[in-house]
Amino acid sequence: MRALVVTAVVAEADSVSTGLTPHPDSPGPEPRTLPGGYLITRRDLPGIAFDVLVGGVGPAAAAAGTATALALADYQLVVSAGIGGGFEPAAPLGSLVVADAIVAADLGAETPEGFLDVSALGFGHSVHLPPTELAARAAEATGALLAPVLTVSTVTGTAARAAELAARHPMAGAEAMEGFGVAEAAAAHGLPVLEIRAVSNAVGPRDRDAWRIGDALDALTAGFRVLGPVLANWGERHEHR
Repeated sequence: MRALVVTAVVAEADSVSTGLTPHPDSPGPEPRTLPGGYLITRRDLPGIAFDVLVGGVGPAAAAAGTATALALADYQLVVSAGIGGGFEPAAPLGSLVVADAIVAADLGAETPEGFLDVSALGFGHSVHLPPTELAARAAEATGALLAPVLTVSTVTGTAARAAELAARHPMAGAEAMEGFGVAEAAAAHGLPVLEIRAVSNAVGPRDRDAWRIGDALDALTAGFRVLGPVLANWGERHEHR
């Protein structure tokens, strides 16, 4: 099985790659550059090969980077991975969230009656659903919260915006900026998608002093140390279906 893992920035890609390195002292292969300047690194585990892509920040960049990689190689699974904001108290700092739904939370229109997403406007869909069994197994193996992950184009920085998102998506576990873009590209290629986020900050008022990016990156590495075999097992059982 071959899986594509899409991250936004190099630090996230390094954390994922470290988690997927069979021998921690081994540096592994050097990243190579795809058309468009996207960096990609190969990691091989028993039963599964991972290509870890630095796809860029935001849903548009993530979709473009993912689509580029998917056009150049054959994959069976796409994973959006990185750090993000967590909705407290369900997703505290340093915890992991695996998406049971990947939601375009701010793609739509403001109206006098409130926000309408693109599905309500009749312009497409605003949710991608990862395979139920895969998401559940990934959450169980990593100790993650299984909950919707919201994709936003602007990171939440006020209590009012946090309350608005929580009211519209009361079960949400995290917000990030790339998942829906990755999922759109995967869907265009007929591929299943998974999203996993490590919580670096609380969704709410912007307080850089309270962020724990290092802890979140460490949690992402730890998550991928156990996630590789889970994905390999799932791929083996679904490869010929």
